[in-house]
Amino acid sequence: MEAKLPETSIAEHLASVIGGLDVAKLPAGVRRTCEDLLVDVAGLCVTVRDTDYIKASLAGWEDDGPCTAIGHARTMSAAGAAFVNGTAAHGEDFDDTFEGGPVHAGAVIVPAVLAACERHGQTGRDALLGIATGVEVMCRLSLVAPMKAHKAGFHPTAIYGAMGAAAGVGTALGLNKKQIVDALGVVGSMASGIIEYLAEGAWTKRMHAGWAAQSGMRAALLARAGFYGPRTVFEGVHGLFHGFANTLDGNYNEVIGDFGQRWVTESIAFKPYPCGTMAHPYIDCARRLAAAVNASDIKEMVCDVGEGTVHRLWEPLAAKQTPANGYAGKFSTPYCIAAGFVRGNVGLGDFTDAAVRDPAVIALAQKVRYRIDPQNPYPREFTGHIRATLNDGRVVEERQPHFRGGAKEPLTRADIEEKFLLNCRQGGWDEARAKRAIALLRGLYDGRIDLAPLRG
Repeated sequence: MEAKLPETSIAEHLASVIGGLDVAKLPAGVRRTCEDLLVDVAGLCVTVRDTDYIKASLAGWEDDGPCTAIGHARTMSAAGAAFVNGTAAHGEDFDDTFEGGPVHAGAVIVPAVLAACERHGQTGRDALLGIATGVEVMCRLSLVAPMKAHKAGFHPTAIYGAMGAAAGVGTALGLNKKQIVDALGVVGSMASGIIEYLAEGAWTKRMHAGWAAQSGMRAALLARAGFYGPRTVFEGVHGLFHGFANTLDGNYNEVIGDFGQRWVTESIAFKPYPCGTMAHPYIDCARRLAAAVNASDIKEMVCDVGEGTVHRLWEPLAAKQTPANGYAGKFSTPYCIAAGFVRGNVGLGDFTDAAVRDPAVIALAQKVRYRIDPQNPYPREFTGHIRATLNDGRVVEERQPHFRGGAKEPLTRADIEEKFLLNCRQGGWDEARAKRAIALLRGLYDGRIDLAPLRG
C-alpha cells in the first residue's frame, strides 16, 4: 500500500521559492560564479572540439537546428547543442566541482540553459537566473543523501544534473509553479548514468553531463506544453532518492531549508588539474614532495583517504597503479600522484594513452597505496596526504588541508580567463579569437543570447 502523500511535496516547496526569485536580487557572489562558469565551460568545449569522443557525439546526433555547438560550424537542435556542449565540458574532467556532493554543475546547467535560451529567444538575464537556479538545485540535491548515489552505482552529476537542468531551463523560460513541478517530475524518469566506465576507462561518464542537460531541457518543454509529472518525484516511495540512492531518509532540508536566502553556488570550485577532483590535493602534495626527495629514494607512499573515494579512485589498486588508458588515468590517484611527482605538474597531456604508460611514472605509481582515515572530512571537504617512507628509513610527509580552487583557496577571475585561453589554444583557436570570445562571454548576461561567434 502506498504511503500517505504529503500535502505539499518537496518539488512544490522548491517551485514556490523558485517562482519568487529575482535576477536583480542575486548576490554578487552568485553572479560572479555564474560568469566564471560561462567562461570555464566555453573554454572546455573548445579544447576538446577535435577529440574522437566529440566527433562521435556530433555524428551520433542527427537533428540539426539553429543552436550552437561551441567550436563547431554545424548548428544543431537545442537538445543536440545541450548534449554536445555538456559532453564536451565534462569530457576531460577539467570542469567545476561542488564539494559536498560532489557534482559538476556547470557542465550540465550552462549548456542546457544556453541552448534553451538560444532556441527560444530568451535574454541574458533569463539565462543568468536560469543558470543560478539550476546550479543551486543540482548542488543542494547532492547534499540530501551524500555518497549514497555513488555507492548504488550511479553518477550524481548525471542524476541530480537532470533535475537541476529542468529547474534551470524552466526558470529561464518562465514556467509557472505547476509547470516547474511537472518538469521535475518528468525529468525524474529521464535521469540516468551508471559508473561502470571505471572498469576500463570507457567514455560514458563524458556523456553524462550532456545527457542530463538535454533531458532537463526536454522535460521543461514537455511541462510547458502541459505534460503531467509526479509531484513527489524526490521523496516518494518510488522517487528519485529511493531509485538512485537506495534511501527514503534523505535530509530534504538541504534543498528547501533556506533556498534563495543562502546560495551554495558561491562555493563552487574550479579545477586546476584535468582529472578526478578528489585526487587534486594529493597531486599538490606530490609536487611539494618532489622538491624534497627523488623518486629513486622512495620505498613506498601511503595516503590517508576518505572511505567514500576508495571505490572510484583507489580500487582495484593494481589497476589504478597501471591505468588501462589515458581516460582511466584521470580516476587513478596513484597515477595522478606519480605524474605530478615525476613531471612537476599535471595537465591535459598527462592523460593520453602514451602518457599513462610512461615507465618512470608507472614505477612510482606502483609504490603508492592507501589507508582509510575514518576522520577524513570527505565529502564536505577534499583533503590530501602522503606519507613517504624512503629507502634509508626516513619518513617525509605532506598534507593538503583543502582543495586548491575551492572556497578556501579560490581561483581568481584572471586564473579562469587564463585557463580559458590555454584551453582555446589546445583546441586550435588563436589568441585573438579567444580574446574576442572572452569579451562576448563577459557581456552575455547583459544582452541577448547570441552564440554564433563561438561556432567553427
